[in-house]
Amino acid sequence: MKLNKKFTGQKLYAKAKKIIPGGTMLLSKRPEMFLPDQWPSYYSKAKGCEIWDLDQNKYIDCSIMGIGTNTLGYGHDEVDNAVLKNIKNGNMSTFNCPEEVFLAEKLIELNPWADMVKFARTGGEANAISIRIARAASGKDKVAICGYHGWHDWYLSVNLNDTGDDLSNHLLPGLDPKGVPNNLKNSVIPFEYNDYDGLERIINENEIGVIKMEVVRNVEPFDNFLYKVRKLADDNNIVLIFDECTSGFRETFGGIHKKYGVFPDVAMYGKTLGNGYAITAIVGKKEVMESAQKTFISSTFWTERIGPTAALKTLEIMEREKSWERITYLGNYMRDIWKKNASNHDIKITINGLIPVSSYYFNHNDNLKFKTFLTQEFLKKGFLASTNFYSCISHTEKLMDRYSEVLDEVYTKINDCIMGKINIDELLETPVSHSGFKRLN
Repeated sequence: MKLNKKFTGQKLYAKAKKIIPGGTMLLSKRPEMFLPDQWPSYYSKAKGCEIWDLDQNKYIDCSIMGIGTNTLGYGHDEVDNAVLKNIKNGNMSTFNCPEEVFLAEKLIELNPWADMVKFARTGGEANAISIRIARAASGKDKVAICGYHGWHDWYLSVNLNDTGDDLSNHLLPGLDPKGVPNNLKNSVIPFEYNDYDGLERIINENEIGVIKMEVVRNVEPFDNFLYKVRKLADDNNIVLIFDECTSGFRETFGGIHKKYGVFPDVAMYGKTLGNGYAITAIVGKKEVMESAQKTFISSTFWTERIGPTAALKTLEIMEREKSWERITYLGNYMRDIWKKNASNHDIKITINGLIPVSSYYFNHNDNLKFKTFLTQEFLKKGFLASTNFYSCISHTEKLMDRYSEVLDEVYTKINDCIMGKINIDELLETPVSHSGFKRLN
């Protein structure tokens, strides 16, 4: 495939940047994050692990699979048919959809420590809801956080604290909390993963009502970290929330906390739950969740039928196919490809992330340039690829072996650059991809 620098998608994106702030609804989908001026940007069709752009060029998605939403692949027939059936029967009405009750029952079955469930449609919403409920239950305002938990005021207020950039190790560096009320300063305090002493110090120095954290992301817990956090919460009347919006239903059928045997008071699930349809769940103990009735949490479109319908069918297929085992296997398969090719070409890389949502970076000053070049060359071969891989059950070993062949070619060139034989700037046909938060218009 020859790269066409005048993709219909690029033309449309140029228009989008004039009428949509930032050009897209999601930072992670901005073309500049992949291949500025050349990324196809928009899709006409998606099926399995394949995507067609507006010019009907077909690509194999070996990148982020809908930002990690489609572990069963794009356009899964069983999920889509279940949704279509209920659309024909009416997606919305004055009555409630029964599917939300059935879904709540299933999630409680998967989380025996829990008693009640509330639903929303996005991870950011689920995080905000869980914080509201937990504050109401604990009677205390301050929150200790570790990890990424959305975009709402309560979370971005961390960068109002004295250091001014406390989210740099949790979300993105340089986030300016403009529009976030100043009186939220010091209401949310971050701690580092596996730093139990740091968390204990925060709790000793503040009236903490909630601990909210990702169970795991880039490193494994050590020295019984999760058990210690659980006990610390119990001893101080603190509500413990596990944010499983990313980690849920990937290495386990349910939350990844099952892998470690530590159970929260509240957990949130998103992304994978509806296989691309908007649905998130807040699952928790009765004594915490009932506090939702002491405050006000409500939204019209949390009552539509598509999300719960998709989730019920998605969970059914996951359980039947043991999807979490398959995508974990494929994540390790790709990691082995990265390691083998890096070793063969004497290129130093660092791999991180959950196994089914793996990523890496080049241990080199030209990391971003190498990443951009890689994406550029893979696109020519019909692959959407960067330095990450979110696996789905539609990926196959045969497909990934083809990926490995292309990677071998790309790494040969990158090694030549590292050895000083070629200047990486001479290989780039596009500006360097962005990293982190950057205004685009």
